[in-house]
Amino acid sequence: MAVALPPALAALEEEITRCRACPRLVAWREEVASTRRAAFRHETYWGRPVPGFGDPAARVAVVGLAPAAHGGNRTGRVFTGDRSGDWLFAALHRAGFANQPTSVASDDGLELSGAWVAAAVRCAPPANKPTREERDRCVPYLAREMALLPGVAVIVALGGFAWQVCCALEGSRPRPAFGHGAEVRAPESGRTLLGCYHPSQQNTFTGRLTEPMLDAVLARAGQLARPGRPSSHAEVDGTGRLT
Repeated sequence: MAVALPPALAALEEEITRCRACPRLVAWREEVASTRRAAFRHETYWGRPVPGFGDPAARVAVVGLAPAAHGGNRTGRVFTGDRSGDWLFAALHRAGFANQPTSVASDDGLELSGAWVAAAVRCAPPANKPTREERDRCVPYLAREMALLPGVAVIVALGGFAWQVCCALEGSRPRPAFGHGAEVRAPESGRTLLGCYHPSQQNTFTGRLTEPMLDAVLARAGQLARPGRPSSHAEVDGTGRLT
Protein backbone atom coordinates (compact mmCIF):
# COMPACT_ATOMS: atom_id res chain seq x y z
CA MET A 1 0.00 0.00 0.00
CA ALA A 2 1.37 3.42 -0.95
CA VAL A 3 2.27 5.78 1.87
CA ALA A 4 -0.16 8.67 2.20
CA LEU A 5 1.52 12.02 1.63
CA PRO A 6 1.31 14.79 4.21
CA PRO A 7 -1.12 17.51 3.06
CA ALA A 8 1.59 19.99 2.06
CA LEU A 9 3.41 17.43 -0.10
CA ALA A 10 0.13 16.27 -1.63
CA ALA A 11 -0.78 19.87 -2.48
CA LEU A 12 2.63 20.43 -4.08
CA GLU A 13 2.23 17.23 -6.11
CA GLU A 14 -1.12 18.46 -7.42
CA GLU A 15 0.38 21.83 -8.32
CA ILE A 16 3.29 20.22 -10.17
CA THR A 17 1.05 17.96 -12.24
CA ARG A 18 -1.02 20.96 -13.43
CA CYS A 19 1.95 23.11 -14.47
CA ARG A 20 2.00 24.52 -18.03
CA ALA A 21 4.73 27.14 -17.53
CA CYS A 22 7.03 26.00 -20.37
CA PRO A 23 5.31 25.99 -23.80
CA ARG A 24 8.01 23.91 -25.52
CA LEU A 25 7.90 21.20 -22.85
CA VAL A 26 4.11 21.15 -22.75
CA ALA A 27 3.96 20.70 -26.53
CA TRP A 28 6.59 17.94 -26.52
CA ARG A 29 5.24 15.91 -23.62
CA GLU A 30 1.72 16.01 -25.10
CA GLU A 31 2.93 15.14 -28.60
CA VAL A 32 4.80 12.11 -27.25
CA ALA A 33 1.73 11.09 -25.24
CA SER A 34 -0.43 11.34 -28.35
CA THR A 35 1.81 9.60 -30.89
CA ARG A 36 3.27 7.03 -28.44
CA ARG A 37 5.96 4.48 -29.11
CA ALA A 38 4.89 1.35 -30.99
CA ALA A 39 5.68 -0.89 -28.01
CA PHE A 40 3.28 1.13 -25.86
CA ARG A 41 0.65 2.00 -28.47
CA HIS A 42 -2.17 0.45 -26.41
CA GLU A 43 -1.25 2.37 -23.25
CA THR A 44 -2.59 5.72 -22.10
CA TYR A 45 0.35 8.03 -21.46
CA TRP A 46 0.49 10.31 -18.43
CA GLY A 47 1.66 13.25 -20.56
CA ARG A 48 1.93 15.73 -17.67
CA PRO A 49 4.64 16.95 -15.29
CA VAL A 50 5.90 14.15 -13.05
CA PRO A 51 6.10 14.74 -9.28
CA GLY A 52 8.59 13.17 -6.93
CA PHE A 53 7.61 10.13 -4.88
CA GLY A 54 8.74 7.94 -2.04
CA ASP A 55 8.91 7.97 1.73
CA PRO A 56 7.90 11.33 3.29
CA ALA A 57 10.27 10.47 6.16
CA ALA A 58 13.15 9.91 3.72
CA ARG A 59 16.73 10.50 4.84
CA VAL A 60 18.06 10.16 1.27
CA ALA A 61 16.79 11.98 -1.82
CA VAL A 62 17.80 10.89 -5.33
CA VAL A 63 17.52 13.60 -7.98
CA GLY A 64 17.71 12.98 -11.71
CA LEU A 65 17.52 15.24 -14.75
CA ALA A 66 13.96 14.85 -16.09
CA PRO A 67 11.36 12.17 -16.86
CA ALA A 68 12.01 10.03 -19.93
CA ALA A 69 9.65 10.63 -22.85
CA HIS A 70 8.46 7.01 -22.86
CA GLY A 71 9.29 6.35 -19.21
CA GLY A 72 7.96 8.75 -16.58
CA ASN A 73 6.05 10.72 -19.20
CA ARG A 74 4.21 7.47 -19.94
CA THR A 75 3.83 5.99 -16.45
CA GLY A 76 3.48 9.16 -14.38
CA ARG A 77 6.29 8.18 -12.02
CA VAL A 78 9.85 9.35 -12.44
CA PHE A 79 12.32 6.65 -13.60
CA THR A 80 9.50 4.11 -13.82
CA GLY A 81 9.29 2.16 -17.07
CA ASP A 82 12.66 3.06 -18.62
CA ARG A 83 16.14 1.55 -18.78
CA SER A 84 17.66 4.11 -16.38
CA GLY A 85 14.98 3.21 -13.86
CA ASP A 86 15.77 -0.48 -14.26
CA TRP A 87 19.25 0.27 -12.98
CA LEU A 88 18.21 2.73 -10.30
CA PHE A 89 15.44 0.68 -8.70
CA ALA A 90 17.51 -2.50 -8.75
CA ALA A 91 20.26 -0.60 -6.91
CA LEU A 92 17.79 0.96 -4.44
CA HIS A 93 16.49 -2.55 -3.73
CA ARG A 94 19.99 -3.90 -3.15
CA ALA A 95 20.66 -0.98 -0.79
CA GLY A 96 17.49 -1.64 1.19
CA PHE A 97 15.61 1.47 0.06
CA ALA A 98 13.03 -0.33 -2.16
CA ASN A 99 10.82 -3.34 -1.55
CA GLN A 100 11.31 -4.70 -5.09
CA PRO A 101 14.02 -4.39 -7.77
CA THR A 102 11.81 -3.29 -10.67
CA SER A 103 9.27 -0.60 -11.44
CA VAL A 104 7.21 -0.77 -14.62
CA ALA A 105 4.03 1.12 -13.67
CA SER A 106 2.85 3.53 -11.02
CA ASP A 107 0.64 0.85 -9.44
CA ASP A 108 3.12 -2.05 -9.54
CA GLY A 109 3.58 -2.25 -5.78
CA LEU A 110 6.90 -0.45 -5.52
CA GLU A 111 7.46 1.18 -2.14
CA LEU A 112 10.47 3.18 -1.03
CA SER A 113 11.67 3.20 2.57
CA GLY A 114 13.97 6.00 3.69
CA ALA A 115 14.29 7.39 0.17
CA TRP A 116 12.61 9.94 -2.10
CA VAL A 117 13.12 10.13 -5.88
CA ALA A 118 12.60 13.29 -7.93
CA ALA A 119 13.87 15.19 -10.96
CA ALA A 120 15.27 18.67 -11.47
CA VAL A 121 12.88 19.25 -14.41
CA ARG A 122 9.41 17.70 -14.21
CA CYS A 123 8.49 17.42 -17.92
CA ALA A 124 10.16 15.23 -20.52
CA PRO A 125 12.30 17.56 -22.69
CA PRO A 126 13.10 17.12 -26.40
CA ALA A 127 16.44 15.30 -26.81
CA ASN A 128 16.53 15.09 -23.00
CA LYS A 129 17.90 18.66 -22.91
CA PRO A 130 15.93 21.31 -21.00
CA THR A 131 16.87 24.91 -21.71
CA ARG A 132 18.31 27.14 -19.00
CA GLU A 133 15.01 29.02 -18.82
CA GLU A 134 13.00 25.80 -18.47
CA ARG A 135 15.31 24.63 -15.74
CA ASP A 136 14.96 27.89 -13.83
CA ARG A 137 11.16 27.81 -14.03
CA CYS A 138 11.06 24.27 -12.66
CA VAL A 139 13.71 24.35 -9.95
CA PRO A 140 11.47 26.09 -7.38
CA TYR A 141 9.38 22.91 -7.27
CA LEU A 142 12.44 20.95 -6.17
CA ALA A 143 13.32 23.64 -3.62
CA ARG A 144 9.86 23.46 -2.11
CA GLU A 145 9.89 19.66 -2.19
CA MET A 146 13.17 19.49 -0.30
CA ALA A 147 11.86 22.01 2.25
CA LEU A 148 8.90 19.67 2.86
CA LEU A 149 11.24 16.70 3.42
CA PRO A 150 13.05 17.89 6.56
CA GLY A 151 14.47 14.44 7.29
CA VAL A 152 16.59 14.38 4.14
CA ALA A 153 20.26 14.41 5.15
CA VAL A 154 21.78 13.25 1.84
CA ILE A 155 21.00 14.15 -1.76
CA VAL A 156 22.33 11.89 -4.51
CA ALA A 157 22.57 13.86 -7.74
CA LEU A 158 22.45 11.67 -10.84
CA GLY A 159 24.55 13.40 -13.46
CA GLY A 160 26.07 16.84 -13.88
CA PHE A 161 22.78 18.62 -14.58
CA ALA A 162 21.22 17.46 -11.31
CA TRP A 163 24.49 18.16 -9.48
CA GLN A 164 24.48 21.77 -10.71
CA VAL A 165 20.88 22.28 -9.62
CA CYS A 166 21.31 20.65 -6.21
CA CYS A 167 24.52 22.50 -5.40
CA ALA A 168 22.80 25.82 -6.14
CA LEU A 169 19.76 24.96 -4.05
CA GLU A 170 21.82 23.76 -1.12
CA GLY A 171 24.09 26.82 -1.10
CA SER A 172 27.34 25.15 -2.20
CA ARG A 173 29.23 28.10 -3.70
CA PRO A 174 31.56 28.18 -5.47
CA ARG A 175 30.03 25.10 -7.08
CA PRO A 176 32.15 21.98 -6.48
CA ALA A 177 33.18 20.05 -9.58
CA PHE A 178 30.93 17.14 -10.47
CA GLY A 179 32.32 13.63 -10.47
CA HIS A 180 31.21 10.14 -9.63
CA GLY A 181 31.56 9.80 -5.87
CA ALA A 182 32.01 13.54 -5.34
CA GLU A 183 30.94 14.47 -1.83
CA VAL A 184 30.36 17.87 -0.29
CA ARG A 185 28.64 19.09 2.86
CA ALA A 186 26.37 22.01 1.97
CA PRO A 187 27.11 24.91 4.33
CA GLU A 188 23.60 26.39 4.33
CA SER A 189 21.47 23.26 4.62
CA GLY A 190 23.82 20.88 6.40
CA ARG A 191 22.95 18.18 3.89
CA THR A 192 25.57 16.12 2.12
CA LEU A 193 25.56 16.07 -1.67
CA LEU A 194 26.82 12.96 -3.43
CA GLY A 195 27.59 12.86 -7.15
CA CYS A 196 26.80 9.80 -9.22
CA TYR A 197 26.96 9.17 -12.94
CA HIS A 198 23.46 9.04 -14.38
CA PRO A 199 22.28 5.46 -15.05
CA SER A 200 21.60 6.31 -18.70
CA GLN A 201 22.19 3.71 -21.37
CA GLN A 202 25.08 5.82 -22.63
CA ASN A 203 26.81 5.30 -19.28
CA THR A 204 25.71 1.76 -18.43
CA PHE A 205 26.27 0.26 -21.89
CA THR A 206 29.80 1.67 -22.09
CA GLY A 207 30.77 0.64 -18.57
CA ARG A 208 31.26 4.20 -17.42
CA LEU A 209 28.77 3.32 -14.68
CA THR A 210 28.72 -0.20 -13.28
CA GLU A 211 26.45 -1.79 -10.70
CA PRO A 212 29.20 -1.81 -8.04
CA MET A 213 29.82 1.91 -8.67
CA LEU A 214 26.14 2.74 -8.21
CA ASP A 215 25.89 0.47 -5.19
CA ALA A 216 28.87 2.19 -3.58
CA VAL A 217 27.26 5.62 -3.86
CA LEU A 218 23.99 4.42 -2.37
CA ALA A 219 25.84 2.60 0.40
CA ARG A 220 27.67 5.82 1.21
CA ALA A 221 24.37 7.70 1.18
CA GLY A 222 22.90 5.21 3.62
CA GLN A 223 25.92 5.51 5.88
CA LEU A 224 25.77 9.31 5.94
CA ALA A 225 22.00 9.34 6.45
CA ARG A 226 21.92 7.12 9.51
CA PRO A 227 19.65 8.59 12.22
CA GLY A 228 21.62 10.40 14.85
CA ARG A 229 24.11 11.94 12.44
CA PRO A 230 24.02 15.71 13.11
CA SER A 231 22.40 17.82 10.42
CA SER A 232 20.68 21.18 10.27
CA HIS A 233 18.50 22.30 7.41
CA ALA A 234 18.18 25.94 6.46
CA GLU A 235 15.01 27.28 4.91
CA VAL A 236 15.02 27.34 1.11
CA ASP A 237 13.80 30.61 -0.36
CA GLY A 238 12.13 28.90 -3.33
CA THR A 239 13.40 31.24 -6.02
CA GLY A 240 15.40 28.46 -7.66
CA ARG A 241 17.38 31.00 -9.70
CA LEU A 242 20.75 29.58 -10.73
CA THR A 243 23.83 31.58 -11.55
